[in-house]
Amino acid sequence: MNTASPSVLTVLQARMSSRRLPGKVLADLEGAPMILRQIERLRRAPSLGAIVVATSIEASDEPLAHCLAAAGVPVHRGALDDVLGRFADTLEHFGPAKTVVRLTADCPLADPEVIEATLALHRRTGADYASSTAAGRTFAKGLDVEVMTAASLLTAAAEATEAYDREHVTPFIYNHPQRFTVVGLTQPADEGDVRWTVDLPDDLEFVRAVYAALYPVKPAFTSDDVRDLVSRRPDLARLGGERRL
Repeated sequence: MNTASPSVLTVLQARMSSRRLPGKVLADLEGAPMILRQIERLRRAPSLGAIVVATSIEASDEPLAHCLAAAGVPVHRGALDDVLGRFADTLEHFGPAKTVVRLTADCPLADPEVIEATLALHRRTGADYASSTAAGRTFAKGLDVEVMTAASLLTAAAEATEAYDREHVTPFIYNHPQRFTVVGLTQPADEGDVRWTVDLPDDLEFVRAVYAALYPVKPAFTSDDVRDLVSRRPDLARLGGERRL
């Protein structure tokens, strides 16, 4: 059953001008741009509302905007460095919504179950902000999800003045626990040092190997499928010198 609500807006943050791996969001991943593979996974999280990609107005992001438009994915464009303002503007254009989910487009192994659990925690506690990292990271890097009230996001956008807060969107919220209620999702296993995000060439090599092994047989592969694969592949377990399992 689809439990998506129009009161939930999901904003996927993306840009082509990554300092360490430029253009990574359009890198090929088993025959499609990485960002579209990630959106394919996000659409398996039934509670997510509309998914909008928030990118910049810079010329470097034209290819990204064109790719998304061709795929029928809604896009909002704003300032490159004021990502917080970009999120607030996205909410204004694609709202109204009571809840905003923030995701980043360097996580093509995003886990719908972790997303659902974070949304459920947010609903259950009535917190202003919930995330899979707020209570001390136990999930792999690349399974990050942040859920906040629209009111909290708009307050941050109106009041935050530090460049760091504007660039990283949510620090103004979680660094002011006296103003905002903050909760975190954890799991029993500590995988906080496991690296499934894509920032470096080795990360992309790892994700491509995972997709090549799992996607053709099971497009909706799970995090447990990834763990099982890596446990059987010593070449992947420490690829690039990073912990992958």
